[in-house]
Amino acid sequence: MLMSQSEIAARIPHQGSMCLLQEVRELDEQHIVCTTRTHLDAANPMRENGRMGAALGIEYAAQAMALHCALQQQQGERPRGGYLTSVRDVQLHAETLDASSEPLTVRAERIAASEQTAMYQFSLHAGESLLVQGRIAAMLDVAAPLQT
Repeated sequence: MLMSQSEIAARIPHQGSMCLLQEVRELDEQHIVCTTRTHLDAANPMRENGRMGAALGIEYAAQAMALHCALQQQQGERPRGGYLTSVRDVQLHAETLDASSEPLTVRAERIAASEQTAMYQFSLHAGESLLVQGRIAAMLDVAAPLQT
């Protein structure tokens, strides 16, 4: 494990039970691989009517992207906030994220980035099963640091 949930939460705006990622397993300048079991938690705030719909994988991917962007900043810089601007080519290969008791593996790979924007392709797996894949883009708030 390269990073724990508390270390992740220190670098992204998602706090408490909304910090969905629990571990960073792989990391380099182009990609990040995270794992989590939060999709199995009955108290997960994303759960609706007792289930975790597969489209919620987009939020897991967005958090992985936010973390990767934060980790690309200079050491000692405060993380910047941002907001999701587009979600494209999403393919849902399952109805729910919690149908399997396997941990989720969330992979996000940077396609393009500038000081103000980032675009990633992503995939979520439970074991060998592909659950969700697609692309996400975000606008980074270069004027204001993340409020902690």
